[in-house]
Amino acid sequence: MIFSCFAFACIEANANEMLSTQKMKLIPGGNFLMGSNDGPDDEKPKHAVFVKSFLMDILSVSNADFAKFLNIQGLQNSRGESFYDDQDSDARIHRHHSAWQADLAYELHPVNEVSWVGARDYCTWLNKRLPTEAEWEKAARGTDGRKYPWGNATPTAKLALFGAPYNSSAPVDAFPGGASPYGILDMAGNQWEWVSSIYQPYPYKVDDGRENLNAGPIRSTRGGGHDSNSEEISASHRGKFLSRH
Repeated sequence: MIFSCFAFACIEANANEMLSTQKMKLIPGGNFLMGSNDGPDDEKPKHAVFVKSFLMDILSVSNADFAKFLNIQGLQNSRGESFYDDQDSDARIHRHHSAWQADLAYELHPVNEVSWVGARDYCTWLNKRLPTEAEWEKAARGTDGRKYPWGNATPTAKLALFGAPYNSSAPVDAFPGGASPYGILDMAGNQWEWVSSIYQPYPYKVDDGRENLNAGPIRSTRGGGHDSNSEEISASHRGKFLSRH
């Protein structure tokens, strides 16, 4: 299991802008069942959660996307908090001729080696924000309680990248058949995805402190990664032990 590869998607920060765009999809508000009574203990109990309507990026942030951010913002913010670990062997963005560039052939692959702070600040830079853990799961599984974004069918190589060798990845749009019920892509496998939420036990409550956006606490990661097994890429699985900040 790789402990360092994190991607993410952003959601619209302005609640008044609720029309789908070519790059974002509307996730309707309402109740859905979060968690699972059949999985690991941290998924229990399955419980009803209400989320407001929000827009979510259809695609995860790519290496090319994040390189643009690094070229403007640098590797850390004004508080000295790091955005990206370019020294890690997994990194797919490097400095070339005084500019940050995605490695050749990896431009459209999901960015990895991004800290939670980097994901948070990237979304803010775009006037967006990270999804909460509840928003992410609602976007991934809808309201019918499905196990995976595409339904309950067993994962295959046509639906997601999982069970793959070290440091594998695929383009963020490589698995249209694995889309969530709202049309969000790549929510299973490929790279673990950051959410805004602090990793805390269920039931999920938006007002219990887990949505404090100050750096420090362990954050949840969702969706599983390229080397995950079929259970770890389920829509309810939580990645506590992969979190770093």
